[in-house]
Amino acid sequence: MPRPKLALKLLLFSLSLPMFAQSAPHVDLVKVESRSLSRTVPLTAELAPYLQVEIEARVPGYVEKVLVDRGTVVRRGQLLVQLSAPEMQSQSAASESSLHQAEADVAQAEAQAAAAESTDARLVEAAKTPGAVAGNELIQAGKQKDAAEALVQSRKAALRAASDRLKATKDMESYLRITAPFDGVITDRFVHPGMMVDAAGQPPLLKLQQTAHLRLVVPVPESYVGSIERGKAVSFHVPAHPGAKYTGTIARIPNALDRQSRTMMVELDVYNKSGELAPGMYPTVDWPVASEDKLLFVPITSVVTTTERTFVIAVRNGRAHWIDVRKGPASGDQIAVQGELMAGQVVVRRASDEIREGLILQ
Repeated sequence: MPRPKLALKLLLFSLSLPMFAQSAPHVDLVKVESRSLSRTVPLTAELAPYLQVEIEARVPGYVEKVLVDRGTVVRRGQLLVQLSAPEMQSQSAASESSLHQAEADVAQAEAQAAAAESTDARLVEAAKTPGAVAGNELIQAGKQKDAAEALVQSRKAALRAASDRLKATKDMESYLRITAPFDGVITDRFVHPGMMVDAAGQPPLLKLQQTAHLRLVVPVPESYVGSIERGKAVSFHVPAHPGAKYTGTIARIPNALDRQSRTMMVELDVYNKSGELAPGMYPTVDWPVASEDKLLFVPITSVVTTTERTFVIAVRNGRAHWIDVRKGPASGDQIAVQGELMAGQVVVRRASDEIREGLILQ
């Protein structure tokens, strides 16, 4: 047989060898994951101050000074408004005078008690000599001593009452100094020097809001309340700062739905040290929602799509095995798939149709 024909037969024989006799280059493998799909839905929320108060006068008086205005950043204990009430100063002076008089009365009573005690002691000593002191005189001295001690106790009680009255007057006088109850920003001012205010809060003096710490109130629909997790970080954005992303932490869950809207008003803690956020803004929250159903996930690069089929390449007995799948929702760099796959099964991380069925995978 001529040599060219022999060479041709050898070539045809080599081409007819089974495909599985060939091997693929080294490939990265990854396991199929089974987990719930985490996704987010946009919910419109509202930012509110963590603390806010309309500051009112606790005693009536005239506004003498207003030391802050709208937009002023204040610290706790800082003086905001000074009121004036001359009649209160008169009451304070009268209380001080009463206290001094009570102190003098106590001193006088104590002196009288000391004299009565001395007289009684002297008579008792003298009575040791028979006939030196009449019995009635000794009894009278004892009674005078007891009366003097009772007077001292009475005067001391009056002194304590006078001291309490002075303290109450001083406390009332201190209410003329209106101070900030917490750190925050003055957002409204309602009074000016010369105005008369009363103790019923008419009119209020100022409005103070804490803006470094905010509440993000999110109305969560009933269908999503099952996935609320206290302490979970949630991102949001506001129209005032396009492209900026902020984060809040789920802090307060009321566990009750609004009857009309069928939503649960969940509160998140937001720390606003930069001052970019403001109470009253309506952010859009990327609310996390978890599906209860378990799905199978593989890397997006593991799914091959051709004109004829969509498949992943699994490893079976060390060889490539194509498995047809249907694509599901994506989650980051992974995608959910449906097909004859199981959790924990090994597939090729970066698959392509060049890795043919039956190739030995290294």
